Amino acid sequence: MTLLLKNARFLDWEKLTFTDTHILVEEGVNGKIFFTPRSVPEIEVSEVIDCKGKIVTKSFAVGHHHIYSALATGMPAPAKNPGNFFEILKYIWWTLDKALDKEMIEASALATAIACAKAGATFAVDHHASPNAVEGSLEIIANAFDRIGVGHLLCYEVTDRDGREKAELGLNETEQYLKKRQGLVGLHASFTVGDETMKKAAALVEKFKSGLHIHVAEDRYDQDRTTADYGMKVVERLNAYNMLDHSKTILVHGLHLSDAERKLFRDSKAWMAENMESNLNNGVGVFNSYGLGEKIMLGTDGMHSDMIRSAQQAYFAGQSFEQVDFGGVYNRFRNVHRYLAENKFDGDGENNLVVLDYESRTPVTEQNVLGHFVFGWNSSQVQYVISDGKLIMKDRVIQTVDEAEVMTFAREQAQRLWNRM
Repeated sequence: MTLLLKNARFLDWEKLTFTDTHILVEEGVNGKIFFTPRSVPEIEVSEVIDCKGKIVTKSFAVGHHHIYSALATGMPAPAKNPGNFFEILKYIWWTLDKALDKEMIEASALATAIACAKAGATFAVDHHASPNAVEGSLEIIANAFDRIGVGHLLCYEVTDRDGREKAELGLNETEQYLKKRQGLVGLHASFTVGDETMKKAAALVEKFKSGLHIHVAEDRYDQDRTTADYGMKVVERLNAYNMLDHSKTILVHGLHLSDAERKLFRDSKAWMAENMESNLNNGVGVFNSYGLGEKIMLGTDGMHSDMIRSAQQAYFAGQSFEQVDFGGVYNRFRNVHRYLAENKFDGDGENNLVVLDYESRTPVTEQNVLGHFVFGWNSSQVQYVISDGKLIMKDRVIQTVDEAEVMTFAREQAQRLWNRM
């Protein structure tokens, strides 16, 4: 079946040019879109959407997410008030992820996928952790995202922080999942991953022709512990295991890097995911692209699923620390598509679209559209979302599940999670 978007003002996400046209949207993974100056009633269409006065463009994608944090909003204060980044991990996030069970994971994934769709994102790269519910956790997340209609690239966050047995469970979960679906090999961070686990993760990357997804130098603690324990800095250590040789590899954060590490990354095939709001929230520093090159995309680090918001915060906060302009931050916003296309991942084809109901008080032109992107767009303007050619949100209402039912389920699981914590 085919969707028809009538009277569309189409914004090409790469050329930033506008075309007034009707758009035929082919259904299916990696399907196509076709432009026609006239409506074509002889073609069978599943639905017709009048887009007069609206902007149609490629949908968005999240370059780094954590569905496991979806039920954290409003949770009780930790047993101890964290005094540094390591204690934030220990008393908040490592307490939360240990309390997750399969029902909580499902609720987290469903709620996150809905949040992605409502913010215009039809694809998410996720980094998951649930040390006491490892087996089958990635399939639960994948099935939940499939129900909503949001594409995904998942991994399990393997770590030695809970002992070798849990590390082996994480490695096995990764291997079993990669036998069936596209995904990545996940590690928490260098300072929680011993040499044996690192070696086994590198072997999985090679076996499945995949890539690594790992937090890198989010805080100085990662650098200090890695240098003390392994005699080299974080990126140097990853390079020693050939982890930077893969174009599917994603390094996350990258705040506290030496000039030599920045050059290693810039000369590699790997990508970097910036997460400005999370860095500000944790007080670990501010991202600076100095010396890193152009392979930088944006994520949310699980704080939310709104990529417009992430891009705007990257621009506003970045003004004081790096020379980022409208075009630079827009490229980071869109680079996740380039990452997915370069590595031939499914689910982010051209038939993934958003329709923005953007009532601007000033003209929107090809010359100033990036100014509108930074200062005018927001996720509340996302009216329709099309994923793999299917309409998954219509007039801001999710079409694939009963959203109220899912939110009730999520609240129930959140309360269970908080009681466990």
